[in-house]
Amino acid sequence: MPRSSAPPLGVTVPQPYSGARILLGVTGGIASYKTVWLARLLTQAGAEVDVVMTRSAQEFVGAVTFEAVTGRPVHKEIFGPALALDHIRLARESSAICIAPVTAEFLARAAHGNADDLLTAVLLATKAPVLLVPAMNDAMWTHPQTQANLARVKEIGYQVLEPGEGPLAVGEGAGPGRMQEPEVILDHIGRLLRRSGPLSGKRILITAGATREAIDPVRFISNHSTGKMGIAIARSAWARGAEVCIVTGHVDVAIPPQMRRISVDSTEEMRKAVAAELPSADVLVMAAAPADFRPVHPAEKKIKKSQSAPTIALEQTADVLSTTRGARKNGAVIVGFALETDAVLQNGKAKLESKDLDLIVVNDATEEGAGFGVDTNRVSILSRGGKSEDLPLLSKSDVAERLLDRVEDLLSGR
Repeated sequence: MPRSSAPPLGVTVPQPYSGARILLGVTGGIASYKTVWLARLLTQAGAEVDVVMTRSAQEFVGAVTFEAVTGRPVHKEIFGPALALDHIRLARESSAICIAPVTAEFLARAAHGNADDLLTAVLLATKAPVLLVPAMNDAMWTHPQTQANLARVKEIGYQVLEPGEGPLAVGEGAGPGRMQEPEVILDHIGRLLRRSGPLSGKRILITAGATREAIDPVRFISNHSTGKMGIAIARSAWARGAEVCIVTGHVDVAIPPQMRRISVDSTEEMRKAVAAELPSADVLVMAAAPADFRPVHPAEKKIKKSQSAPTIALEQTADVLSTTRGARKNGAVIVGFALETDAVLQNGKAKLESKDLDLIVVNDATEEGAGFGVDTNRVSILSRGGKSEDLPLLSKSDVAERLLDRVEDLLSGR
């Protein structure tokens, strides 16, 4: 989900976590400022978010900030009037628990089963899945005692999203210990919530972005694809418990670190990557925009501007879906995409049949708010048997959710 204050007017925001109750624990680290954005993302995704703050966390972020983004009261104390059973109630009502950031001190208390504040007491009382997201100085993270505590919480059964490498607090340089970004944490929480669905454990191969066909060493033929749609599908599939491999050409958005990535340049490289991965894939979603043509004879050196304008002979590239048909796993669900400028549904139906697809997602490149480079899309989903479903203007995240709902239905019927 893009970091914007609100979705475009008239666009539905996906709420895949609607009905879920998330307990979001916050401990006393500088990375707690990121947790405010995580609380907002969870709330936008439809979850009810109960924030529990340790006393040290309140030194970094005020409780009123979390109340403002979640619309719910913040829990801070284990003792007080009417609070005697708060830890039990919160533990029982939670669909999942995420603690971010987890400091070295809190990790030690969790590893040893302490229950000396509300958050640690909830951990001992809950049967919900737990995700710990550590963040600390690199020296503290690599200390043998911290690593021993980390091993212990994993033995207990807690999931751990280990920190990445990057800039730490001012004056501390860079290194391991940086808390993962809120969008990445959101995906991991989603995986906790949806780990037993039809996509759980399935291998999903997704393509995204634009391929490039060289004219000379510095110029190429390509298109305007940014990869946003394919990456939105990959995120949603991973959050549903799938093992995701994403084959990317040129993309303008970050690839989530939790999924396997194969980077390619040309359409032929993408075709070879798909052919290699397809035999073990339960689902293929071909959301990339491979170039349809390439120069017959790419120049070995840069074509100088001082020369007369060259005539460049083109030839068709291999169609990835058609040429890899023989590598498909028996019973796999195959999904294609078609971006058209005219006869949209007619052309989409023709591709559905000629490429032997289960589903094809078609849209009109000339329609405002749809197609390349935007965060929204208006698509029609066509399926075998002639069924056509027209979706309204949605965020690409919501299009991904709805498409995967239909993929799950197909998998369940096989």
